[in-house]
Amino acid sequence: MLWRDGALLPGTTAPLDHTDRGLTLGDGLFDTALALGGRVAFEDAHIARLVASADTLGIPADAERIRGAMRALAGQGERLAIRTTLTRGSGPRGLKPPDAPNPTLFATAAVSTRAASFAPLRLWPTAIARNDTSPASRLKTLGYGDAVLAAREAAAAGCDEALFRNTRGRVACAGTGNLFALLGTTLVTPPLGDGVLAGIVRAEVLGLAAGCGLRAEERSLGLPDLLGAEAVFLTNSLRLLAPVTAIGDTALASDGHPAVGRLKAALRARAAQSCGVTEDAVA
Repeated sequence: MLWRDGALLPGTTAPLDHTDRGLTLGDGLFDTALALGGRVAFEDAHIARLVASADTLGIPADAERIRGAMRALAGQGERLAIRTTLTRGSGPRGLKPPDAPNPTLFATAAVSTRAASFAPLRLWPTAIARNDTSPASRLKTLGYGDAVLAAREAAAAGCDEALFRNTRGRVACAGTGNLFALLGTTLVTPPLGDGVLAGIVRAEVLGLAAGCGLRAEERSLGLPDLLGAEAVFLTNSLRLLAPVTAIGDTALASDGHPAVGRLKAALRARAAQSCGVTEDAVA
């Protein structure tokens, strides 16, 4: 299902100007959200991040138009993954953005499965570095070439996701999510300055930590910190909270850790509250 220019269309095909900078230069942004029972989980946070990111790039973004697109698609099924894409629109040849951009906004919806939420996964430490010196590393831009290559590498190694370190060797993130390490009663996640996206579920987990008996902290981590942690997990809007059972050849007991269990339960309740559904509908 596709939303384009205020209308819902069957399928995902619609005309696109082939000089659109999102297509030719990756000059744009996207957002992925979970919709349950006709409502977008953490809707305001998703819209605010997309609008703020667009402002950073100098792309005009209308929050209410974005909200309308998301809501129109959310009403088309009980459990959907909604991807909203905003580009700078078409422009002349060259890198310099047009002085008066005419942005392109569209959104798509696909069925999302309950099995994807809270499912454990394995991480592969890729040698591809996350460029923490770039402002784009903290935005959900359309330039995902490194993540695509790392995903192929991880799959070849029998893993589900790639683990990225930055140019200084510090842990940054996974290919499609934020990372957390449990060190005693302290829950640590890398700071945004290490080349990290301000994940929507990342923010939720940081807010839930104290109620689960944990002290949340944003600070840099090395790969040895993750390998020696009591538990490691990934967060994103569709997986929600995914315990990491291995990093490369190192097995981790994340899935059965009681603190991870408490966080999963708290996040399940928050997602259900956000969408006005029962907790069973989340996972």
